[in-house]
Amino acid sequence: MIDSSKKEIWFVTGSQHLYGDDTLNQVAENSKEIVKGFNASSHLPIKIIYKPTVKTPDEITNVCQEANISKSCIGIITWMHTFSPAKMWINGLTILNKPLCHLHTQFNAEIPWKSIDMDFMNLNQSAHGDREFGFMMTRMRKKRKVVVGHWQDERVQYKVGVWSRVVLGWDELQHLKVARIGDNMREVAVTEGDKVAAQMRFGFSVNGFDSSDVVKHINEVTDTDLNKLLAIYEESYDLTPSLKIGGAQRDSLIEAAKIELGFRAFLEEGGFNAFTDTFENLGELKQLPGLAVQRLMADGYGFGAEGDWRTAAMLRAIKVMNVGLKGGVSFMEDYTYHFTPQKSYVLGSHMLEICPSIAEGKPSCEVHPLGIGGKEDPARLVFNSTTGDAINVSLVDMGTRFRLIVNEVEAIKPLEDLPNLPVARVLWDAKPSLEVAATAWILAGGAHHTVFSQSITSEYMEDFADIAGIELLVIDEKTTVRDFKDKINANEAYYHMFQHGL
Repeated sequence: MIDSSKKEIWFVTGSQHLYGDDTLNQVAENSKEIVKGFNASSHLPIKIIYKPTVKTPDEITNVCQEANISKSCIGIITWMHTFSPAKMWINGLTILNKPLCHLHTQFNAEIPWKSIDMDFMNLNQSAHGDREFGFMMTRMRKKRKVVVGHWQDERVQYKVGVWSRVVLGWDELQHLKVARIGDNMREVAVTEGDKVAAQMRFGFSVNGFDSSDVVKHINEVTDTDLNKLLAIYEESYDLTPSLKIGGAQRDSLIEAAKIELGFRAFLEEGGFNAFTDTFENLGELKQLPGLAVQRLMADGYGFGAEGDWRTAAMLRAIKVMNVGLKGGVSFMEDYTYHFTPQKSYVLGSHMLEICPSIAEGKPSCEVHPLGIGGKEDPARLVFNSTTGDAINVSLVDMGTRFRLIVNEVEAIKPLEDLPNLPVARVLWDAKPSLEVAATAWILAGGAHHTVFSQSITSEYMEDFADIAGIELLVIDEKTTVRDFKDKINANEAYYHMFQHGL
């Protein structure tokens, strides 16, 4: 359900008429070669489109206008091959509303020591052409990604690829519809927030629905579709004996399948790519959607429990960024701690709703009682996550602005088996330590719900925060509580002045 094949990023090269036709022709050929190289790179998930060299204020403004109205263009990469006087860019940059990556490169990798002459120097002026352009964007307070290095360098292609994936996620938010099935969990603060301000800032819309809107679709499920889905369950997961045909809990699995089909039909009919639910407003649903939510997330839907619409939207955006990468993305919650004098860890989970894209091995499908919600015993997938580096991401509403908080973590194997905990779970080591990470997270106002990602890194979130124009706080192995407090205090002053145009 994630298709980026119709999306593209434009490659725009700046120059001027001063150099003559021969030089400008060479500039164009060099730019085409770079675009060709990027499109051949495994790091870039989206097609790069060459655009003719811009040499005048009108040409620059026109290409920015075209980018703005193009449904396929989701961002532009700029490069000043020679020297493009930056006053020419003011009007274009002023109106540009698509994300921008400033590529600071040059066509040749090395100086040709024995043959270099003034003609070569005049052609290869990125070293100061891009600095002129960079000054203008900084003077205009224009947020952008800056990538420095030779265009054939894998590191450079990787960084451009990171930005490209973030742009895909940002584009998704511009037309994302989030269905809030039921309201917020009662009396909970962090999952509330200003949905109008969020739509103005990020683009996605959030609207409320009743569980009856889903139940209507559940009641229309056909036996044919139901049996097809049950067959998929039997092939994809290790069903406990009680869930197999003739088993004592088979009816619970059948009901879970009906719920999944009903949710899918509801989401597809409304064009929703993200949704929330809450156990306090299940209506006629016979069990809390567990298996259904897990499988929908695995297919790319965003989800937030207990009405958490911001996490649902961020999960969808990061799912889009993650397409084609190794490692999954899931809704997550810091559930309980393992404190010891030697080392402390976090056990992350939720009641049922953890995405199997992060699972190690084949998940087990089970039905167990759930002591909350007052419904029938729900089906769920049970598994441990794969190990390795990951991040937890929380988007919170601070009242005057949105804040994005990231904690870098390392997922590890559980220290012992968990035979009596029938939920999907992750054990992680929070960087730089649980004590510092949790202190910083709480000081920052981070939520208990997060997006857990195994491939998307802090660099992606930095690019996202720049594009969105929001605050970013990263907790990593270098974080100290004292410095983190200072950063929070400095940010308060910075964003206050920014909002008031100071």
